[in-house]
Amino acid sequence: MDEVKKEETVVPAKFAKIVEEIEKMSVLDLNELVKVFEGKFGVSATAVAAPASAGSSGEAKEEKSTFTVELVDAGAQKIAIIKVVKEVLALGLKDAKDKVDAAPVVLVENMKKEEAEALKKSIEDAGGKVNLK
Repeated sequence: MDEVKKEETVVPAKFAKIVEEIEKMSVLDLNELVKVFEGKFGVSATAVAAPASAGSSGEAKEEKSTFTVELVDAGAQKIAIIKVVKEVLALGLKDAKDKVDAAPVVLVENMKKEEAEALKKSIEDAGGKVNLK
C-alpha cells in the first residue's frame, strides 16, 4: 500500500533532495525530526494530519490512521526494551526504565500507523509484547 502512495506522489524539484534524505531515515530518526520541527516552529504533527482525514471519503474513515501503542509485557529482555523506549520517546534512562517497569502502560498516543507498526516491531524484536489500539 505504501508503494502505491509513493507512485502517486509527485515531489517538486525544489523538495527532491529533502525528501530523498528523509526516505533514508529510520522511524526513530523521523520521530526525533518531527519533535524538533514541533519545538522549532511551534506546530503539532497531529494537528496537521487531522484535517486531511476529515475531508477524505467514507472508505478512509474505516481504516484507522493513528494508533495508541501500549507496552503489555517487557519480557525477559527488559534492557533491550528500555533502550527502544528511551530512543523513541526521547526519555532519560530512568524515565524509560520506569515506563517499562510499569507495563502494561501506554507508550505513545496518536502515532501514525507506519510509525506505530515500526515501534511495535522494534519492541517485539527485542522480546516485548505490544498492543496497538
